Amino acid sequence: MSRQPFEELAELDRLIHEPARLSILTALSACKSADFLFLQRLTGLSKGNLSAHLSKLETGELVEIAKTFAGKIPRTTVKLTRHGRTQLERHWNELDRLRFAARDWQSDEEKEKEKS
Repeated sequence: MSRQPFEELAELDRLIHEPARLSILTALSACKSADFLFLQRLTGLSKGNLSAHLSKLETGELVEIAKTFAGKIPRTTVKLTRHGRTQLERHWNELDRLRFAARDWQSDEEKEKEKS
């Protein structure tokens, strides 16, 4: 018996699939880099929450974080790594595949009805 698309959804990469992190990664995929405050405004996350998610994404080598100073003002810039871009693209492709599989899915009962 083949696996159902609904079962496969549970196997998506949770590092990427978590909604806040998916939002961050998707935003970063549209630009070369973004500063922390821009990402915070865009995602609506608190400073602490955004920082925690960025830390997890950095540990997973999906983003690079650079901390600099403009005078005495700290500036944090984030960019998607090549690996992060590839993984995000794979993730969206997998979601599309599962979406279409779910749309075309039929229960065993429905398959039996069609045979009769």
